Amino acid sequence: MNRILVVDDEPQIRRALSLHLGVRGYEVFEADTGERAIQLAASEHPDVVLLDLGLPGLDGVFVIEALRGWTTVPIIVLTVRDDERSKVQALDAGADDYVTKPFGMAELLARVRAVLRRSPEADDSLAEVTTSSFRLDLIGHRAFAGGAEVRLTPTEWAMVEYLVRYPGRLVTYRQLITAVWGASYDPDPNLLRVHMAHIRRKLEADGARPQHFITDSGMGYRFENDGEG
Repeated sequence: MNRILVVDDEPQIRRALSLHLGVRGYEVFEADTGERAIQLAASEHPDVVLLDLGLPGLDGVFVIEALRGWTTVPIIVLTVRDDERSKVQALDAGADDYVTKPFGMAELLARVRAVLRRSPEADDSLAEVTTSSFRLDLIGHRAFAGGAEVRLTPTEWAMVEYLVRYPGRLVTYRQLITAVWGASYDPDPNLLRVHMAHIRRKLEADGARPQHFITDSGMGYRFENDGEG
């Protein structure tokens, strides 16, 4: 049985989440403050944390940073904040995904299942990635699409390799920039967009309608593998 820690200062939201998750076989723990969330995470070792950002006392971003000091438990942020800056701040602090209130329960459950299916850590043992559109040899640093080898620039390869090691996970622009260029690099805002356009043109079946390198508007990119190659 998977264990889920629900952290929200609104009792009705905690009750609703506990009810819906409980009837689907999840064991649920509740916290109404950031301090209590950290305590329960340490004592109960949940498999997923559903975390509201707007908590009294220790706010959600602080809780994420505190948890990331010692655990890789998947964290899904639940927030009414619809500004991109708050979401990016939470993701850069270490959250794995976000859902904006009000949210549909079906969507939230799908996000929970998704983070449970994958590890929050990069898969460093991955040797090859095969999709319906392209194949990557991560050991040989070679890419193939449309029955032929495709030449990626070093920057394009670095971006692709980082994304495919986190399948299904939202990678923020800052996380990708840090991975490829370093933490101190401050690129032109259009740099990633230009490189991604080139990657899609070379690897996707239809670069204008990408199926694998997906933009989460204003946030970052996700790699989705259909596993049909």
